[in-house]
Amino acid sequence: MPQSKAYPQLDRLLSVMRQLRDPETGCPWDQQQSFETIVPYTIEEAYEVADAIARGNMNDVKDELGDLLFQVVFYAQLGEEQQVFDFENIAQGIADKLIRRHPHVFENVTDMSTEQLSQSWDAIKRQEQQQKSAPQTDSILANIPLGMAPLIRAQKLQNRCAKVGFDWPQVEPVIDKVKEEVAEVMEELEKPIHDQSKIEEEIGDLLFAVVNLARHLKVDSETAIRKANAKFEQRFKQVELLLKEQGRSLESSDLDTMEAAWQQVKKLQ
Repeated sequence: MPQSKAYPQLDRLLSVMRQLRDPETGCPWDQQQSFETIVPYTIEEAYEVADAIARGNMNDVKDELGDLLFQVVFYAQLGEEQQVFDFENIAQGIADKLIRRHPHVFENVTDMSTEQLSQSWDAIKRQEQQQKSAPQTDSILANIPLGMAPLIRAQKLQNRCAKVGFDWPQVEPVIDKVKEEVAEVMEELEKPIHDQSKIEEEIGDLLFAVVNLARHLKVDSETAIRKANAKFEQRFKQVELLLKEQGRSLESSDLDTMEAAWQQVKKLQ
């Protein structure tokens, strides 16, 4: 194996983190944080990494990965203060896990197909979960984090079920299911008195069905909606510019005017 490389900047980063958390000379904001309070920042930083990658700006990717690494270092510092783990424990744990889950690389197990590798990974992961001290469930849907982004979690739930055969083999019935869910939303809207909780439930079913369609078409639903958001944002900003060139503002324009501008922008792209 190649000789290990020293990482002095990692030691420097860990030192900076300790200084930020110092109870006497540290930063008041950093001193007040806990595992729970920094979770939203961690999620935000992960999305900013994904955004930078989508934009293809490698300098931004580097910066955003630094921000995300800082989140890991922050958790490590909190763990060290509570004497439950530190950064070295985190690094050791993931290194051990990767070696354990890749016997075809580290144990010279050869001639495994992609499907066999996936099955081996799942089997090793289940074994790891059974060895944990926390009570385990036999459900194939166990251990999919509730805090995961909903679209990603929906796709993971569906993938788990597909592995045991609970899945349509063709895409046509999946499309039919999407149409069925749209019809059920319309059925609720056609009732004389709207039940908002029921409408929410049907919208949820529709979204779940659309995620399933994306999965069958080998589209990552989270990536797809992120790109759709970016496309809408870009087009709407062009609508704003076009209306401004016409001496109009959004506030002074009616829906027909804005729709005409939208169609004009759309044709140019």
